[in-house]
Amino acid sequence: MKRTGIFFLYLIGERLNDFPEELAGILDRTNISFYEAFYELTPTPEELLLKVHSPQMVDRVKQTLYYETALYSTGGTVQAAERIWRNEIGNAFVFTGTGDHHAGRDYFGGGCHFNGAALAIAKLRGEFGARRFAILDTDSHHGDGTRDIFKDDEDVLHVCLCSQNLDDSTNVDIAIPYSITDEQYLGILEAEFTPRIADFKPEIIFWEFGYDATSGDYGSKGLSLDCHTEIARIVSRAADSVCQGRMIAILCGGSRRDIARYCIPRIINCLAE
Repeated sequence: MKRTGIFFLYLIGERLNDFPEELAGILDRTNISFYEAFYELTPTPEELLLKVHSPQMVDRVKQTLYYETALYSTGGTVQAAERIWRNEIGNAFVFTGTGDHHAGRDYFGGGCHFNGAALAIAKLRGEFGARRFAILDTDSHHGDGTRDIFKDDEDVLHVCLCSQNLDDSTNVDIAIPYSITDEQYLGILEAEFTPRIADFKPEIIFWEFGYDATSGDYGSKGLSLDCHTEIARIVSRAADSVCQGRMIAILCGGSRRDIARYCIPRIINCLAE
């Protein structure tokens, strides 16, 4: 049984107002570790921010209302990666108040201020000597910020299921049409992601999880509530097969509280199986 870390931020907005209460039964599991901002979690230090983002961008984010939230959001991802590398946990789910994938080296937007996956990769490279990484993005929108950061980095495989097609070595986009069925979506994921992961052999997988592609949310592609749990199973199997189960699910897009209540606990239970 895997030990799963939950990294929780209270400065998270209306969409997650039902948490952590919705995790009540999950938190009783013996293989769950719960880390809270302001207690176990610390903000991302500026020294690490500057390894990924430009000084000008960091200064611009400081002028926003979301600066502290962004520091703790990315801090959760960085600390999840550290704890996984120290074998304290096997995988993790990170609650965020601001997202990741629209934050590039010198720009931010779309509810994303700093790029937590990129910061965690910088930390693992610099402190632990890790070399190869994979990022899967199942948010409805293109992870342009993540691509901007890693577009020339051959040691990072970035697979994004979004609105365009691109196959450029380690930069891969797969266009997902609107009104797709779960079976079609999962089939594309299995066909495009699983073999690439097997060939690339990353040491850890970051999953940019956005539930905005769910039917009825703002980026709806027609996916059902249960599709995200099946995605989690596919990513978990891939991680088990290539990198000792090391993976981090990072919450990105999505707005509806009812979808969050349904999907997130089931994903965490899947990670902890």
